[in-house]
Amino acid sequence: EVDKTPGFNLLSGSVVISGQGTAQITKVGEDTFASRLMNEATQMPSGEESEIFRSLNRMLRFFGILIIPLGIILFIQQYFFAHYSFSGSITSMVAALIGMIPEGIYLLTSVALAVSAVRLSRSKVLVHDLKCIETLARVDVLCVDKTGTITEKEMQVCGLELLGSELTQEQAESLIGDYAAALGDDNDTMAAIRIRYPRKTDAAATASLPFSSRYKYSAVTLNGRNFVLGAPEFVLGSQLDDFKEQWMPYIDKGCRALALAEYRELPDGSQLSGNGIPLVMIMLENPLRKGAAETFRYFRREGVDIRVISGDNPLTVSRIARLAGIENADNAIDASTLRTEQDFAKAVRDYTVFGRVAPSQKKMLVNALQDAGHTVAMTGDGVNDIIAMKEADCSIAMASGSEAAEQASQIVLMDSDFSRMPGIVAEGRRVVNNIQRAASLFLVKNIFSLLMAVFSVILMLHYPLEPSQITLISLFTIGIPSFFLALEPNEDRITGHFMTNVAMKAAPAGLTDFITVSGLVLFCREFNVDADCLSTSCCILVALVGFLILANIMDFSKKHHAILLGGVMAGWLFSLLFFSSFFGISAINRQCAMLMVVFAITTEPILRYLTLLTSQFGKIGRKLHRRRQRYSF
Repeated sequence: EVDKTPGFNLLSGSVVISGQGTAQITKVGEDTFASRLMNEATQMPSGEESEIFRSLNRMLRFFGILIIPLGIILFIQQYFFAHYSFSGSITSMVAALIGMIPEGIYLLTSVALAVSAVRLSRSKVLVHDLKCIETLARVDVLCVDKTGTITEKEMQVCGLELLGSELTQEQAESLIGDYAAALGDDNDTMAAIRIRYPRKTDAAATASLPFSSRYKYSAVTLNGRNFVLGAPEFVLGSQLDDFKEQWMPYIDKGCRALALAEYRELPDGSQLSGNGIPLVMIMLENPLRKGAAETFRYFRREGVDIRVISGDNPLTVSRIARLAGIENADNAIDASTLRTEQDFAKAVRDYTVFGRVAPSQKKMLVNALQDAGHTVAMTGDGVNDIIAMKEADCSIAMASGSEAAEQASQIVLMDSDFSRMPGIVAEGRRVVNNIQRAASLFLVKNIFSLLMAVFSVILMLHYPLEPSQITLISLFTIGIPSFFLALEPNEDRITGHFMTNVAMKAAPAGLTDFITVSGLVLFCREFNVDADCLSTSCCILVALVGFLILANIMDFSKKHHAILLGGVMAGWLFSLLFFSSFFGISAINRQCAMLMVVFAITTEPILRYLTLLTSQFGKIGRKLHRRRQRYSF
């Protein structure tokens, strides 16, 4: 908040948060400060990458660095020590290096995210940043504002209670109407009061103090008398409990209370000193948004904790949260009592509802949740929410709110319908789970090629596959199926880290490929089997393992999965029979066929037992991780 007086400059994009004013426009278009900032922002590097792209970059960096020395060593071994021809050595080296490059995974990921953005746009959800689709799917804590998220933004007066005997009902309504007209504050609260209590006299304000979220009240001098309107605990002070029976029934219904009192002097924005004369309690409410309760039930089922962060009275916010079906809504705290980082760290563990939260405190609450190891999403619609939204892992704005909040967010609900949130989460889960599944297919080939290249170097063997054969295998066991699998529905809950999950799925298949092919290579070396026969057998064997992996990850209760598997197998057989020379496939003789049958039979049990072994290692790793977490806590 920055105070402005006549003569001061205002930057485009400034928002009046307290009071009112008139300004002269001196610059427009590209000359404005905001336009220059936007131009600079477009040239700035993007923010932190999502976990998917960060993991893929690490994988590509690992293989990218490794293939240079390994390729040189493999060529030297093939050409100088194994005495293969120059072209044959180059071909073997290229085949090994191509197998270690996860080509296509970046395109697949980008296409999947872009398709998700298009799907969400059809549901009136605007995506500013593609990575937020993934981030929201991983969120385990959702911070929401009361007004505009749980409730409708439009406010209405739901009751009026006289405090003491200073005024009659008619006098109170007339005073409130004069106060609202004289103050001139342009916010939802005053708009609701003006609609219910229109101005009845021509009383003019001789002095006024606009409302601010910093001191929680406003003040006006009418006919020589000083009136203060604001949060009851600030305006009434120690007298608040005297009127508890009058305003508590409204609070139990989720209404918000404003107290009007008369003071001897007009306050200046500092803490109110002494007690004023209580006059009226105005009750206001924001109706619950349609579908809000059902949305919160969805998040509870999916294991996402809700934190309600609001500037209103914690008791009021707690009641609204309870009506919306938010779990542990009775655990509420007044954020004005929080001072240190330790206070915030303890509060986010113990409380669900936070009332009387200042804008700077919203950011501290988000940071405290992140420090506790949570992935945090923040929803909001006002200027006061921007700081926390920018700090959160994922930010969601309502289009009905301020333009500044909309521009600062990663996702905008164009129809301001909070019930869109489950659909966004489901879309994020679809993308992450499917990309994770597709990436495991790519990594199988990378693991196999790396181990096979090292194996060939150590034992001075000729690399058994050719580049064209690698292309044939990749096309029908990875490329085509991964594209279709990446775009299908999948709402499974996301657990663990992306790269860990991918490696756990890919490792058994990659090791199966390596064990069977290396065994076949050693067998052919000992019994002097023809090199072309060996190469063809290895190509077919790796393809069969690939189809076995596809069969394991597909759900054959879905008709299109069976059609997809049958289609890629048919395409592979067609290429094998009619384009054999193009893909480096030699004629399959009886000896070659017998070798393939024997070693193909071993692939299924090897894959099954390696999968079980990897699963056990995964369980042990998760137990150790949980123990470390408990110990650190």
